[in-house]
Amino acid sequence: MYVSKIEGAFHQSIEGCTDTAIAAGLSASEMTDWMARAGAAMMKLQADYAGGKLPLLDVACDIEKTAKEIEETYQRLEKGAEKIVFFGTGGSNLGGQTLAQFGGWNIPGSLDKDRCWRPATRFYGNLDPATMIGVLSDDDLASQRFVLMSKSGGTSETLSQTIAILDTVINAGLKDKIPEMFLAVSDPDVAGKTNGLRQLCKKFAIPVLDHPPGIGGRFSVLTCVGLLPAITRGLNIKQLLYGAKAVVSNVLAARTAQDCPAAIGAAIANALYHERMTRVHVMMPYADRLAQLARWHVQLWAESLGKNGQGTTPLACLGPLDQHSMLQLFMDGPGEYYLTFIRTPLAGLGPRLSQDLCAVAGFDIMAGKTIGDLVHAQSIAVPQALRQTGRPTRIIDLPELNEFALGALLMHFMIETIIAGHLMDVDPFGQPAVELGKQLTLKYIADKY
Repeated sequence: MYVSKIEGAFHQSIEGCTDTAIAAGLSASEMTDWMARAGAAMMKLQADYAGGKLPLLDVACDIEKTAKEIEETYQRLEKGAEKIVFFGTGGSNLGGQTLAQFGGWNIPGSLDKDRCWRPATRFYGNLDPATMIGVLSDDDLASQRFVLMSKSGGTSETLSQTIAILDTVINAGLKDKIPEMFLAVSDPDVAGKTNGLRQLCKKFAIPVLDHPPGIGGRFSVLTCVGLLPAITRGLNIKQLLYGAKAVVSNVLAARTAQDCPAAIGAAIANALYHERMTRVHVMMPYADRLAQLARWHVQLWAESLGKNGQGTTPLACLGPLDQHSMLQLFMDGPGEYYLTFIRTPLAGLGPRLSQDLCAVAGFDIMAGKTIGDLVHAQSIAVPQALRQTGRPTRIIDLPELNEFALGALLMHFMIETIIAGHLMDVDPFGQPAVELGKQLTLKYIADKY
């Protein structure tokens, strides 16, 4: 029960959440109870899928066709391009950033020879006036390509970005080039439903990819929303989808929660929340390439489960960085933290430290060892230290840091979140509070300006 796995992708251990590891851990009877509940929630997910209510699980059904469509789209987009700019917000941007970072985006010093010939990649997921001025002031607009992503087509931030950049391109005398410079992703056109982004695209003959119906923005990372940024960074999108497929196959074939790592993860998170009042769910990967994954998980968990007075606060961290900024709080602060560590093979990797220089620094313990040896030791020691202070920990070990493992992780967390929602008796889809904020924003603008 303590260890589960998706073959070739990851191993998950929840022993650090039980009373065999920590004094305040979950008892055998509590584990049995919550696993039974998670099993029932998993069966509901299976029934929803069988009834055609869960298109998310179909994203890896036709991998060859999907990969071909994304590849052809990218080939059209990259012609003459030196930079590809992604506009969007929330799930329309965070998923793409997660996959792009796995390909080296936003990691200093990570550009390798296999990717140096590709166009530069930029994401503008947050609307900031000063930042947009900088984007619009770029003199070399003709060599840029702009991808506009909004599921509804009515997101205020994305529409504002789109209108501003279109106006700039027109004023630069590039109106005739707009169809080749722009691409949009939005819901399919529906008669009687307003879609501002599609209306703009129609006016300027901008090609539009259909956002898959029935898959919300934060669940869209393995659709064209995330796969297009992934391929711009040279990722193998077939392997991403094969990893996702392995997790889908697992959950659909499972007969009990113990057969399914995602159901086990949902059970543990809910058991700790209800039985031990853990209020903060910390996600801490030990790899720069997975830092954005933790931020993506924040939206996934918060927007899906923070409903009807329920929910835990997701917190994105990064090891070893946040061992220095947050670990004191996790270990010696309130007992409300549940931590998930994502570890990758690190021992023996990276620069090997000079014995002579280590001797000068009085750092003999690391003489002849690699940077990876140090980080590997930290990734083992920190969860152990947390156990000694009674904090619940989950460990997810990736045997190899590759696209297959990443695709599996992304699908694992999405399914885990859905099952957790069923356990909490909340709808994991939709975001009514977010919609209220949008409505009041527009009302304020209408009343004050």
